[in-house]
Amino acid sequence: MTLVKACLNGTRRPEEHPALPLTPAQIAADSRAAVASGASIVHVHPRGRDGRESLAPDVIAAALRAIRGAAPGVPIGVSTGAWIEADPDVRLAAVRAWRVLPDLASVNLSEPGSIELAHALAHLGVGVEAGVWTEADAELLVEQDLAAVCTRILVEVERADPVQALDEAGRILTVLDRHDIGVPRLLHGADESAWPVLDAAIAAGLDTRIGLEDTLLDPEGRRVPGNATLVRIAADRVRAARAAGNPR
Repeated sequence: MTLVKACLNGTRRPEEHPALPLTPAQIAADSRAAVASGASIVHVHPRGRDGRESLAPDVIAAALRAIRGAAPGVPIGVSTGAWIEADPDVRLAAVRAWRVLPDLASVNLSEPGSIELAHALAHLGVGVEAGVWTEADAELLVEQDLAAVCTRILVEVERADPVQALDEAGRILTVLDRHDIGVPRLLHGADESAWPVLDAAIAAGLDTRIGLEDTLLDPEGRRVPGNATLVRIAADRVRAARAAGNPR
């Protein structure tokens, strides 16, 4: 059955939404609310005291401990995006210094150092979620045999135009199918494509995600109060598809 991941904050700035969770306490409260609304996993971008995203061990640990206190047992994923730390060697060293470990970490295959980072995370026992943005990323995953260390493949088609996003998703999924990549897949879009791609994921029986990282609006284009509302709408769509006879 399709699971819903809650992506709580991402790279968004505080001024974009008043309910954007940034501190460990805010992220923990939103995680609890998202799980109560139907999320099975939470994905967060922890911030330091200066409000900037960070891979520093103490910043990661503070967010993880807060979430685990508020929502025990829920798997937690974090980002390792190159915009957080552009130098691949510094980024790798920061991750290797983690002592409180997330359950999952996303690794964007289009970024320098992604292959080494994925193997380092797997060595630490952290589940690797391979971020595949393009057909070329999918081919790289196959060429490097990364499926062997991946917990999940994130088909992340963040084109604004829903038609283009779905077309890109189709090409990526075709590559994975052609090479018999059996790793679980999560499909999502962003902004204008967030809901159309989410619905496509549900129809295909793939996992998906939603949250303020991906959109600030409901399917009708209305601004939402926060993450819990987005997750509740997504979970309702999953249940409706199941009730309608979607065997996935």
